[in-house]
Amino acid sequence: MDNSIFQVYEDEIQSLEEEITLLAEKYEDSQQETTFFSDKEILMSIKSFQREFLGESEGHESSSNLKALLESLETDLSFLMKFTGIQFTSHSKKTVEKTRNRTVRKHRLSGNCHSLSFQLEFQLLEMQNKDNVAAVVTDLSIAMEFGEDSDLSKFVSSTEEHGNLLMFFRSFSSYAQWRKHRRCTFLHFKSKYPDVVTLPEGLLGDYIILRNLKLPGFELLIVWKIHIDEEGRTLPVLDLLTKVPEQVLEQKMATIENAPTRFRSMLLLFGIETAIENLIKVVALEN
Repeated sequence: MDNSIFQVYEDEIQSLEEEITLLAEKYEDSQQETTFFSDKEILMSIKSFQREFLGESEGHESSSNLKALLESLETDLSFLMKFTGIQFTSHSKKTVEKTRNRTVRKHRLSGNCHSLSFQLEFQLLEMQNKDNVAAVVTDLSIAMEFGEDSDLSKFVSSTEEHGNLLMFFRSFSSYAQWRKHRRCTFLHFKSKYPDVVTLPEGLLGDYIILRNLKLPGFELLIVWKIHIDEEGRTLPVLDLLTKVPEQVLEQKMATIENAPTRFRSMLLLFGIETAIENLIKVVALEN
């Protein structure tokens, strides 16, 4: 047979092999894109957990034991989500590069924490040597609503720059918990003292106004900011602003001028809730 015919067959075979390889890679990426963990990965993780903590030998796990362990892991995960407030709603990953000792995967992750939503995109570089596997986060991008909170915006920018996922989740959880606590506190006092407490921006605002109907124009503004620095430290910051009619100011000049300082002292001595309630009671009794 003519050598040219053999060459045609060889070229066709090579073309088919390349097409099969390409389809296999696309299939692998599509599987990673649509699932958090494959069944094989879940099973391997469970078996590894059992060998380490239950002392069971490899390949002898019964289905009942696996089911019980899986339920235990789900319970632990549920506790962790309740404890931190962080819930993941979707996750996908795609292999960008893969060699013998190096793997790069792109992750997309979304979720919420106490009603605050977030979306993350990052690349995870895994490098393997004889002893262990090292993982490095790169190209981190965080999308979320900042509103007018410049502190949160700066914190997110710093986290993206350093690629520190652990600091983001730890600090974001604390920040979101403080926002939830502020919202619940405002709701509590609005329900308990509806004639005194006003929420101009609703429960999601960062201040409340205290009014006395017997003193038109008299207002005390309690501002409650939540400060988060670039290193992730979270701290509530409260202050008191006054709006007092001239006739009232003339009668109680010293008391009004010292009100912000005394409020800050009450915060240190009694805590946030007690300090606010004491101030509300004073306003309600003014006449």
